[in-house]
Amino acid sequence: MLHHHHHLLSSSASSFPPAAAQSLLLLPRQPTASLRALLSMADAASTSSSFRPPRAVLAAAVPSLGAEETAAAADEAFRRHTSTGLRRGGGGVAVVWFRSDLRVLDNEALARAWAASGAVLPVYCVDPRVLAGATHRFGFPKTGALRAQFLIECLGDLKQNLQKRGLDLLVRHGKPEDILPAIAKAVSAHTVYAHKETCSEELLVERLVRRGLEQVAVPQGQGGASGRSNKPLSPKLQLVWGATMYHIDDLPFPVSDLPDVYTQFRKAVESKSSVRSCGKLPPSLGPAPGSGLDEIGGWGSIPTLESLGLSVTKSEKGMRFVGGESAALGRVHEYFWKNDQVKVYKETRNGMLGPDYSTKFSPWLASGSLSPRYVCEEVKRYEKQRIANDSTYWVLFELIWRDYFRFLSAKYGNSIFHLGGPRKVASKWSQDQALFESWKDGRTGYPLIDANMKELLATGFMSNRGRQIVCSFLVRDMGIDWRMGAEWFETCLLDYDPASNYGNWTYGAGVGNDPREDRYFSIPKQAKTYDPDGEYVAYWLPELRSLAKERRNFPGASYIKQVVPLKFDGGHQRKDQQFNRQTRPKNIYRRQK
Repeated sequence: MLHHHHHLLSSSASSFPPAAAQSLLLLPRQPTASLRALLSMADAASTSSSFRPPRAVLAAAVPSLGAEETAAAADEAFRRHTSTGLRRGGGGVAVVWFRSDLRVLDNEALARAWAASGAVLPVYCVDPRVLAGATHRFGFPKTGALRAQFLIECLGDLKQNLQKRGLDLLVRHGKPEDILPAIAKAVSAHTVYAHKETCSEELLVERLVRRGLEQVAVPQGQGGASGRSNKPLSPKLQLVWGATMYHIDDLPFPVSDLPDVYTQFRKAVESKSSVRSCGKLPPSLGPAPGSGLDEIGGWGSIPTLESLGLSVTKSEKGMRFVGGESAALGRVHEYFWKNDQVKVYKETRNGMLGPDYSTKFSPWLASGSLSPRYVCEEVKRYEKQRIANDSTYWVLFELIWRDYFRFLSAKYGNSIFHLGGPRKVASKWSQDQALFESWKDGRTGYPLIDANMKELLATGFMSNRGRQIVCSFLVRDMGIDWRMGAEWFETCLLDYDPASNYGNWTYGAGVGNDPREDRYFSIPKQAKTYDPDGEYVAYWLPELRSLAKERRNFPGASYIKQVVPLKFDGGHQRKDQQFNRQTRPKNIYRRQK
């Protein structure tokens, strides 16, 4: 069973990757063909004594559509979700606090704000705790430069999509609990609408914002929600659910009774719940408030990497994801309708090289630029118009994993961040800095590990298969505290979201909520199965390209020294190595993918 599907999800997520949810991964035919041609050219060149690795092609844009094609796909999606029959039922001003929901299509907070007001003010807070802070325990940058760049692009696209519909995006630098009460007071807002989160840092900010709004009194003579009272009232914080494919209110059990085995959860929601339709939009979402903006300094500006003190080294390898809702809708169009790749997703999803072995939806799902309900809707539409098979279903299967991790984070709270995980597993772990650095930088002496870690550093992405392998290696073979790996992924991943990332890592470390999930990934077996010709490792480690294909993953003394021996080598536990965890790895091979 493969639950680290995060690419769909989101680190993603997605999302861990281990990733159950993060990745819906799929591989396209044309780009793959061009990659193969490139690699075979390199092979041909390697017979020359003066061979130098060829200059790598520029990073492949995801989606690979041109600007006009992307815009056309987005416009078509919006057309299908626009209704002229919608009516507003309220007056006054409503604020929409954008967080990890950077989209216009199927954004319930935005739709509710429009319906309950006469004017809407969209706001995004550039929170220094998120963009300039450090991870909780090991102090890595909380948001790496690649994800910051992706976020900046998401904000730019959100601003444009709001402007096309009669609104704009007000951007402020600072803490939401300081910014939102001041804005609500300035524009006399009666309600702040936002999407509810599930993890502790985000929940704390929600409480602080609510407390801040309670300290503000605004006149309600402009209508408020009811239009009857002139008495000053505090603006309300109205939180709505919108992060998952299945709505939390539609689960066949309370979150506190969520099954601890994914399959039980999946079967229950598939048989007893249904996925809600995407919300419809009015042709225009305007107007914005007519007064109050000047006293708070106007619309503000989206940050730049430079203003955040960050910089990105442009990679000529791998993939470059384009941030924003338009790119997300373009990618769905490309993967489903243009290239027909969704119909082979189940066969290709364990790939590692190229843009199209998986859906690659996870970065947009994690930022909320793409609604999981929209993906579900497109799967159903594709199945109706073209073909329904195991592959089209598997996209939904991965999205259910993503949902599951989100609901688990609501059930278990902070325990998903603790060493022993939700089950409080007692175990011994190392925090050996030198060993960890070799993993983080891709210098372990195992090409499959090193190539995956270099891809993560260069692109902010890693395949679902790769995430599971590097997690297993860090935890099982190195014996390193899994939280170090999880926090490094938090820094680097474009598709990071806390529920998917930490949910997947607790699974990978054997401390998750399901006691049966305790798997070891044998590097030799994984290399032979998923990179049999060494094309993936040779792409990221060009010094291996001149080796025979079968030796690229097993280069011996021609590659850097291995930093640790494998705990299990060729299916047998080494006599000099013992698992440092209390759980015995008895069924490990049967469960290995």
